[in-house]
Amino acid sequence: MSEAVFTHYDLSLIRPEFDSALTDLIIELDYLRKKQLGGSTHPKVFFQLKHIFHTLESVGSARIEGNNTTIAEYIETKLDGKQAFSEGIREIQNIEKAMEFIEENIKDYPINKLFISEIHKMIVNGLTPPPAGEGDHTPGKYRTHNLRIQKSSHLPPDYIHVEPYMNELIDFINKEDSPKYDLLKAAIAHHRFVWIHPFGNGNGRTVRLFTYAMLVKTGFNVNVGRIINPTAVFCSNRNDYYDNLSKADTGTEVGILDWCGYVLTGLKDEIEKIDKLSDYQYLRKEILIPTIIHSLERKYITDTEAKILKKVVELQRIQAADLKELFPGKLNAELSRQIKRLIDKKMLVPESDGARKYIIRFDNNFLLRGIIKSLGEKGFLPIKD
Repeated sequence: MSEAVFTHYDLSLIRPEFDSALTDLIIELDYLRKKQLGGSTHPKVFFQLKHIFHTLESVGSARIEGNNTTIAEYIETKLDGKQAFSEGIREIQNIEKAMEFIEENIKDYPINKLFISEIHKMIVNGLTPPPAGEGDHTPGKYRTHNLRIQKSSHLPPDYIHVEPYMNELIDFINKEDSPKYDLLKAAIAHHRFVWIHPFGNGNGRTVRLFTYAMLVKTGFNVNVGRIINPTAVFCSNRNDYYDNLSKADTGTEVGILDWCGYVLTGLKDEIEKIDKLSDYQYLRKEILIPTIIHSLERKYITDTEAKILKKVVELQRIQAADLKELFPGKLNAELSRQIKRLIDKKMLVPESDGARKYIIRFDNNFLLRGIIKSLGEKGFLPIKD
């Protein structure tokens, strides 16, 4: 690779031709953004899936940077409850916490220097600074030294120019342009952030969260029945990610449009794929029933528990009376005790506070491994272990 060099180019909103494939992509994504998700999957079940995808997003983002923790290893830390984790595990936990921070605050706060600083502090929290680890010597603060990006022909700007470049970027994303440019701006801003490389370390993890924040801010609302998983666009093939970043590094209109096409194509594919989970018939047949079968085969659950859970999945919500055909002759009190055992083991949860109808819960030691396995077999995992 030739010696890395810095080449300035102006930050601007590039407008694709009306009849281009990129414009078609923007129109399709805008439709998905506005589409009302009236899916048949119970909101509480879908919310559990969202938490699983947060985990997958966090593992994927860390893996791009060389973290070798597998999905299975990270899932085990969630199940065993131990606190003595490796730095690799803590790095992923930090990303998950930052995603929660974004969702809790993005509606009420602008994406500004303070917001970005807070994300960076969260993702490097408790990690050893380089060269030994993935932390940073100055969490939340722009770098005060020059650096190079490994395996890149782009040299980030001199550290004295980081602040003005970042101010320009923040002004760019907060400028009131037509909503039809929101997705283009998110893609362009992602590259510009990497191009600036404002922090001493953790820029990749921060920029992917920055992109997540922009998507949520611009209407891909994850709190009303949608899951977005932008890191899946970047981590499924790291070489494609870096190759397309390199195209945009040229600063040419063609290079930046190619980058935008790469980002938006991946985003559309991911949204359409994950939206399938809002169709309960699909979720039941392809994910939940295989999960119960897997858990029974591995003896994580008993035959009786599997029988009850299959009934829950069949009806999506159950009450004690629904178990009578499974246990003929049993008194209502015994049926209620069967349900309580599953509630105590966190395999069932009341549909709402105080309700006597129950839905499946799978964030537990008995079902979570099976859910991950089923999602993986159907192509929903952004990375392969």
